[in-house]
Amino acid sequence: MAVFSLERTVPLTSEEAWRRLTRWERHGDTVPLTRVTAGPPGPTRRGTLVVARTGPGPLAFDDTMEVTVWRPPREDSPGRCRLEKRGRVVRGWAEIEVGAGPGGRARIVWREKLDVRLLPPFLDGLLAGSGRHVFGRTVDHLLRHP
Repeated sequence: MAVFSLERTVPLTSEEAWRRLTRWERHGDTVPLTRVTAGPPGPTRRGTLVVARTGPGPLAFDDTMEVTVWRPPREDSPGRCRLEKRGRVVRGWAEIEVGAGPGGRARIVWREKLDVRLLPPFLDGLLAGSGRHVFGRTVDHLLRHP
């Protein structure tokens, strides 16, 4: 399993950073050949399913994630979202934490544990580095664009 994390501090309120990071459909904007959907309709909550479909045509696979923790930020506590990856190809989890940072900024911590089926363990370091790069680009994009 590959484990990685990334941190950002941005000139946004915690609430705005949270809103931008949890607009699930936008997560595919920076990942080639990926489209993200979420359901059921309505606001995200425990039990919401987020599906990232990646790949061309018949080679595409789904990264299916279920929201198991949904706690938006409040004035006195950081927000936390946990997604459990339940796909046939990709397993593991992702956690997003958004809280108050220095100078009224938002501090974001993204943690992820990935297990890609049939990928040998000796490639975990490469997978972690790739994940940090891809998700870092996605987080940066989401935080820059309302």
